[in-house]
Amino acid sequence: MVKPSQNSDQAVRVVFGAARRISIAAEARRLGVSKALVLSTPQQSGAALEIAELLGSLAVGVFCKAEMHTPVHVTEDAMTHVAETQADCLIAIGGGSTTGLGKAIAFRTNLPQIVIPTTYAGSECTPILGQTENGVKTTLSDPSILPEVILYDSELVMSLPVPMTVTSALNAMAHAAEALYGTNRTGGTTAMAIQGLEAFIEGLPKVLTTPSDLDAREATQRGAWACGTVLGQVGMALHHKLCHTLGGSFNLPHAETHAIVLPHAIAYNARAAARELQPICDLLGGDNAGTALHDFAKQMKAPTALRDLGLQESDLDRATDLATTKPYPNPQPVTRVDIRALLQAAWAGDAPIQ
Repeated sequence: MVKPSQNSDQAVRVVFGAARRISIAAEARRLGVSKALVLSTPQQSGAALEIAELLGSLAVGVFCKAEMHTPVHVTEDAMTHVAETQADCLIAIGGGSTTGLGKAIAFRTNLPQIVIPTTYAGSECTPILGQTENGVKTTLSDPSILPEVILYDSELVMSLPVPMTVTSALNAMAHAAEALYGTNRTGGTTAMAIQGLEAFIEGLPKVLTTPSDLDAREATQRGAWACGTVLGQVGMALHHKLCHTLGGSFNLPHAETHAIVLPHAIAYNARAAARELQPICDLLGGDNAGTALHDFAKQMKAPTALRDLGLQESDLDRATDLATTKPYPNPQPVTRVDIRALLQAAWAGDAPIQ
């Protein structure tokens, strides 16, 4: 796993350690800013207020309306606060929803960002922004979207509920799994992907046994950093297309959707990329990477059925149509019949189709 306490790759300052949030004012001063707008979801407004208090006079406001899948109307609401406060910096504390809002604002304004993740989503490590408008989620990539500073405070994930810990970890692992067969992968990205997967496969059971184990939490955060970083360097494929479709068009929860779809998408692509996916079998056992991930997810008591997230069986045809329109580059050819069968299995909670 990554050993140093901080990393300067791609000009991003990355810091790991318990109670790192206490240094937020120093991090803001390091960037030369003095009017920080703190972002969060409504559920994490308390954490946002703590950060604002730690910032003291450097904080000019708190915006606590971030939502899943980064709806454009929420970003436009936040832009009003940016203008009113004349903010010169964005501080996002939370998971992918809050990080996404910060990125969306930064893309429009080029304001510097400090991200304090409270899940393992990994989106803080990428120059990629996914936004939802009129029920459709689209993605774009731009260097201005990448945050300037990431603070991984293990105390902030220590209280992450166990079910959310599991789905967030599987969400992160999905980035690394798809990176193994990414069309523009390199030896370096493959090594980082394996590093991230290994961190979670070793660390997640320890976290579930002892959620308050700060060393185990930090180990999984380092895994999230590796998985998220590789997401920003290698193109994603079928798994991410399916999750963007299900999340953006049917408003399914992000991490849970990733957790359920991952074994099915990997089993599908193992038909054409078994050799590239072999590291997953090496880490988990078995001879099919998708089945191995499915077994691991069940052991971690992860959700396994899209129907349990509220997706209706009658939605599967439309989801298939959306997922097979402009498909991402993928090792296994994407056909409507195959994707419809994949989604049916994922909806029902069946084992992946090999």
